[in-house]
Amino acid sequence: MEEIIYKTCTSKKELEGILQLQNENHYSKLSKEEIASEGFLTCTHNLDLLTEFNTIALHIIAVSNDKVIAYLLTMTAIAEAQMPLLKPMFLEFEKVFYSTKHIAEYNYLIVGQVCVGKGFRGQGVLEKCYKLYKAIYKDRFDFAITEIDLRNQRSLKAHLKLGFREIHRYFSPDGVEWCIVLLDWNK
Repeated sequence: MEEIIYKTCTSKKELEGILQLQNENHYSKLSKEEIASEGFLTCTHNLDLLTEFNTIALHIIAVSNDKVIAYLLTMTAIAEAQMPLLKPMFLEFEKVFYSTKHIAEYNYLIVGQVCVGKGFRGQGVLEKCYKLYKAIYKDRFDFAITEIDLRNQRSLKAHLKLGFREIHRYFSPDGVEWCIVLLDWNK
């Protein structure tokens, strides 16, 4: 088995590798069977947006044979202005409490998207990416948070297994049910 290196994203080539993996795993490129069994990605990004988010908090990647085989995208609250698709999530952050205050009142880090390439799933790659994510960001942000389309049961199960807790569910304007999950660094 080839060596897998876990690191932060530091080059345009790596950002382009993220976009390639994203394109291969976007729901529009997958069969219904793949969507049901393997999971899927909902959002797409462009190089400029990915670069902008990476300048604020470096994305986490796994690389094998000089190719990005997995990633965890980082986003902060500034993503609300950049990604209209996420507006419903940010509105929920203003309403939902965690501990003693609304999510929006915390200094949180959004898991913008995760993806593990097909040949590398089920091997602990996501867990190792999250281990690095936590090591880098636990002292800078209160917690990590994301939302998962409930039709993506593979992603939801993986996140719950890694210590995320479901804190809220809601329906977006297009009728999709989302699950907001949170990883408290201290628990």
